[in-house]
Amino acid sequence: MSRLILFVGLAVAVWSCTAPMAKEVTNEEEITYEPTWESLARHNAAPEWFKDSKFGIYFHWGVYSVPAFGSEWYPYRLYRTDAFPEYKQYHEKKYGKLEEFGYHDFIPMFKAEQFDAEDWAELFKKSGAQFAGPVAQHHDGFAMWDSEINPWNAADMGPQKDITGEMLAALKKRGLKTITSFHHARLRQRHEGNPEKWDTYNSHFAYHPDYPTSSEDPDLRKFYGNMPQEEFDQYWLDQVNEVVDKYSPDMLWYDVWLNHVSEDKIKEMAAYYLNHTQKTGQEGVLIAKHDDLPKTMSVLDIEQGGKKDVSDEVWMTDVTISDKGSWCFTEGQVYKTPEMIVRNMIDVWSKNGVVLFNISPKADGTINKEQRDILLSIGEWMDVYGEAVYGTVPFHTYGFGMAKAADGKHGGQSAKVEYSASDVRFTCSKDKKSMYVFLLGKPEAGKEVKLKLNDIGFGPASPVKQITELKSGKPVVWEKTERYYTFTVPNTELSPIANVFKMELE
Repeated sequence: MSRLILFVGLAVAVWSCTAPMAKEVTNEEEITYEPTWESLARHNAAPEWFKDSKFGIYFHWGVYSVPAFGSEWYPYRLYRTDAFPEYKQYHEKKYGKLEEFGYHDFIPMFKAEQFDAEDWAELFKKSGAQFAGPVAQHHDGFAMWDSEINPWNAADMGPQKDITGEMLAALKKRGLKTITSFHHARLRQRHEGNPEKWDTYNSHFAYHPDYPTSSEDPDLRKFYGNMPQEEFDQYWLDQVNEVVDKYSPDMLWYDVWLNHVSEDKIKEMAAYYLNHTQKTGQEGVLIAKHDDLPKTMSVLDIEQGGKKDVSDEVWMTDVTISDKGSWCFTEGQVYKTPEMIVRNMIDVWSKNGVVLFNISPKADGTINKEQRDILLSIGEWMDVYGEAVYGTVPFHTYGFGMAKAADGKHGGQSAKVEYSASDVRFTCSKDKKSMYVFLLGKPEAGKEVKLKLNDIGFGPASPVKQITELKSGKPVVWEKTERYYTFTVPNTELSPIANVFKMELE
């Protein structure tokens, strides 16, 4: 019989599966939040429902989906003609001179005629997602909701549909929590009248006197972010508050650059949202990257990456379905495999993380077959093994194996690690009665899986009652020796993606 020996030092007893210590929060039924960090720190950053959810879906879909060239950063690169000449060349060949056809002229072409919120919500639910929602506004100034604040919005222009309203209503109907993401802190042109800064990286649109980015038209100024800081800060805040008032999302997710918005407005936003969720009976969640929000009252997001070890605090990673970096749909887009996606998600879950997974709809509102098939494959796997995912807590060690993870571009490790059946991850049930052992691949029948143990914390008798293969529910042959728990992979139908063995504990 061949053997697969998997070494790990389990420094405490297997039955000691516990959730990492959470910070103490108030027991008050209702809190009125003031716009101060001290008051906001009373908020429970990661409520139980969020910890249990593990998996959600959002989508980069907007005006940038029309050219479907390069990435969702098309508008950023389009007006930086020296740095990205290929964008101007593509644009002018297909749409005309940039002086005559600006980025805002794509809006009438963004028709979303095939968009069906009910279909999308049903697809997300079948995929196993526990929450979902849109990129409410990307860096480009176009609001994907029915806005009275932003004249450039999907209800009045382009699709002439309240994308956010329809989407969140369809999700709520199916019992899913909702998320809206905001990236518009980057919109403002931060050249401050200095020509040397017209091309600054911290502005999404480059100021140029020949292009509409320099327009003083009241509406175009809003679209291209050509406004003073104080005016922009209020505009930024008013749009977020409008979404909160109209749609009551369960989660507000922020891309970076909050450090470029007035701190007072950030605190106002957080207090407004949390007081709103108090009134609606929701347990709201604020999520941001880097140090954009204090971790006393928000969840950390690591883009396209993950923790290298088990975290005491719940965290999130946002990853995209594309294998080449584009978050919106682009022509010729290449996708990750379900194997790559699920195995890397398991690693996140084993380290106390939650996954926000991005898909890329086309401008007409269709989600292509390739992406649908991937989502349904994830859902089929979740249908079988969800017991080991939803509502679980991490073990004191995430696992072990031979796979090597590169550093992530935004911290932690990369979200694209090539795992195999030799890589093992753990989760535990909250009631401490079960421990789940994930093999991140398909092992051969008859393989002996050995979990190497330390003596610390172990008594003479095994705390394990039985080990079963989770898909079939059939017990497997196992034993405990002085140094190992050993079980044999049964000759049964196994998943090509990842497999789970359930250790039922005394």
